[in-house]
Amino acid sequence: MTSTDSANPRSAGRPRDAQIDRAVLDATRALLAEVGYQDTSIAAVARRANVGTAPIYRRWPGKEALIEDAVFGSENLWLPAETEDLHTDLIEWVRVFLARIAEPSARAAIPGLISAYHREPDRYRALHERADIPARQAFTARIRSAIPADGDGTATADLVFEILIARTLMRGLTFGMDDAETFCARTADALLSLIRTAT
Repeated sequence: MTSTDSANPRSAGRPRDAQIDRAVLDATRALLAEVGYQDTSIAAVARRANVGTAPIYRRWPGKEALIEDAVFGSENLWLPAETEDLHTDLIEWVRVFLARIAEPSARAAIPGLISAYHREPDRYRALHERADIPARQAFTARIRSAIPADGDGTATADLVFEILIARTLMRGLTFGMDDAETFCARTADALLSLIRTAT
């Protein structure tokens, strides 16, 4: 533990130690992949990261918050850049979402987090506002060019986005990245067909 960590956590201007953040998050992801959600405890993470439990609790209020941050990150999900080819862009959207879900720590964490969200719905709403809404808005903006001006672009985008989420979630949790490129291409084909049909 560093001298910074032993200081009063309420002291004005006390910076967070980025090395501790990285060590704790890396340890959390490693444990999730190795032992699963149930056995990834704050104490186990502290031992793996070679820090005390106090620095962890100063940064995260509990196990669920720590695991959520380790799996989904504290920043918004990186989103694909737009090109002139909608089909190519759809493949990249599928690839990004699948890779995020299929990561071993995410596959271990998501079922446990879903259970936690039933007990703490406000926690899921916070994640939804931080990650889901910006991604949904960016996706809507990307496919709007394929929707006639008089079409209901928001409804179409919401439907396609929900299908994107559902397919990548189930595929990532059950099969990981097995035959990922075929899955991404076929999913993009289906999404593009739906966009064109809905317009």
